[in-house]
Amino acid sequence: MIEELKTRKGFIAALDQSGGSSKKTLVNYGINESDIKNDEVMFNYIHEMRTRIITNEHFTDKHILGVILFRNTMERDIQGINTVKYLNNKNIPTFLKIDLGLDEECDGVQLLKDIPNLDEILDNGIKYGVVGTKMRSVIHEYNEYGIKRIVDQQFSLAKKIIAKGLVPIIEPEVDINSKDKKNIESFLKTEISKQLSKMKKDEYVMFKFTIPDLPNFYDSLLHYKNVVRIVALSGGYDRDKACELLKGNKKMIASFSRALLEGLNINQNDEEFSNTLKNSIEQIYNASVKK
Repeated sequence: MIEELKTRKGFIAALDQSGGSSKKTLVNYGINESDIKNDEVMFNYIHEMRTRIITNEHFTDKHILGVILFRNTMERDIQGINTVKYLNNKNIPTFLKIDLGLDEECDGVQLLKDIPNLDEILDNGIKYGVVGTKMRSVIHEYNEYGIKRIVDQQFSLAKKIIAKGLVPIIEPEVDINSKDKKNIESFLKTEISKQLSKMKKDEYVMFKFTIPDLPNFYDSLLHYKNVVRIVALSGGYDRDKACELLKGNKKMIASFSRALLEGLNINQNDEEFSNTLKNSIEQIYNASVKK
């Protein structure tokens, strides 16, 4: 599985919008906000949207290397088959978003909220058949103390995840609007390198980064044998801009969420929806693979 994740061509689809981001996603998808009356309705809508994507003929392992899921999606069925199993049948491994959101900004960053039931979440993911996890924190300003805290927290969680036999995707997002973005990325990479140098070669991790200001900036992290893959978040860029920037990073592949869904609408007929998704998948795949 590690070798496949390292070498297979494709990108990771991030279908992991949770309670905090699902409503905005659904509004962008063409659902009236007034129709999203409560969480149950919201999660039903979001699962219907994800089902339409995952069951589409163009959503295959030819382009999709993996999928990140929110717990609510992981626990639901698609066409009578559990979502994880349905994707496994398509030869697409799954990762579970495990974070419970972000703390308030402090020292220029937003740490992950505490995950008191981490063992239960991980064991549940293993039961369903996920191969890894993902957790997102955010860096807004150049503050060395804050950045160190982000890295320490992410690696502390990663070690617990690795101990369960899973591959963590570490996501320290850098705000694309930060005036110190280049300096943040430089210090972030230094701190990550320090942590990687302490890890065993068989303690596998992946990274999900904001596309860096300097092309190929994170490539040197791949020299560590335990780094499986480096993937990119779209970070607020539209799909065209995100793909343009990604193409300049030779060893980085996409893990887009909003940019993947861009243009999809609940009111599209099956042909319109399928063509829109096909074009989105091909554009992101080409930016990931055809450098």
